[in-house]
Amino acid sequence: MGRVKLDAVDRKILASLQNEGRITNVDLAERVGITAPPCLRRVRALEDEGFIQGYHADLNQEALGYGLTVFALVGLHSQAESDLQAFELKVQEWPLVRECYMLNGEIDFILKIVAHDLAEFQSFLTSALTPAPNVASVKTSLTIRNSKHVPGVPLPL
Repeated sequence: MGRVKLDAVDRKILASLQNEGRITNVDLAERVGITAPPCLRRVRALEDEGFIQGYHADLNQEALGYGLTVFALVGLHSQAESDLQAFELKVQEWPLVRECYMLNGEIDFILKIVAHDLAEFQSFLTSALTPAPNVASVKTSLTIRNSKHVPGVPLPL
């Protein structure tokens, strides 16, 4: 740790890795305009400093049979910190829930849920989500299509 500000080379490294996580260090170094050894040191420093949290394959959910994506708006009976944390821990147990965000306003959480089909989702909804402790309400919206999917963050270069 130590560096607080990212320079132009760091941002180029992050943008390149975000777009192509399997790029070789040699190709990455060439792309950002430095040699391989300092490039590798920078990547490791960016990992150590928490700018890079991991490397993942972007899987095609439909090709894997997950044809349904649903967003669920969840309201809780209590918003005490211990109850919010208990719900967040419960969400970690549910593999169909791929993302969970705590919200400000009338709704406490929004969940992104993927399922093979409507029957699998309904089973999850009625046997896990709705009866979960402290859950007061669940409103769901089934998606029709995904018009944009860009993981990561926009990085100015």
